[in-house]
Amino acid sequence: MSKRSSAKYKLDRRMGENVFGRPKSPVNKREYGPGQHGQRRKGKMSDFGIQLRAKQKLKGYYGDVTEKQFKRTYTEAARMKGDTGQNLIGLLERRLDMIVYRAKFAPTIWAARQIVSHGHIRVNGVKCNIASRRVNVGDLIELGPKAQQMALVMEAQSLAERDIPDYVSPDGTARATFVRVPTLDEVPYPVRMEPNLVVEFYSR
Repeated sequence: MSKRSSAKYKLDRRMGENVFGRPKSPVNKREYGPGQHGQRRKGKMSDFGIQLRAKQKLKGYYGDVTEKQFKRTYTEAARMKGDTGQNLIGLLERRLDMIVYRAKFAPTIWAARQIVSHGHIRVNGVKCNIASRRVNVGDLIELGPKAQQMALVMEAQSLAERDIPDYVSPDGTARATFVRVPTLDEVPYPVRMEPNLVVEFYSR
């Protein structure tokens, strides 16, 4: 499991957007970047800069996936039939920690990763502690008995700021089925994601 290397809200301030859609985001109060030079007027960004920013935003949204892991996912998406950008989103949304987050078993993607790595999640009845595991269509994701009593899980289920998307079908509060691989427009991102720019970045 990769450890978060920077403060999660630093990404929000660097991008100038509430990337995770959280009410506590500092961008809600100040829309400039972190550090003493954060309020400087920004110059025109190059094409490379725009592509890099799109890549950092998408990578950061999925819990700061390591560069190696993210590039490997892109390479796999590029080998698949169809649109590479859509394939990339589909592969990222199939991560086990992401399904746990989408099913509202955890309030944040980092909490979802922690719940998985601590062995609180079962896939088709079998305990799994690998956050990056690829979930297949039809797989049943369940919370373990201990996790169902956790304050963190109860907090996530009471969050009004996000809904469970159509491609994850809940069965009560402790079970959910991954129904289908989503397309970009089905994924409930709080901000605009541009996987086409990520494809341009890697295919330079």
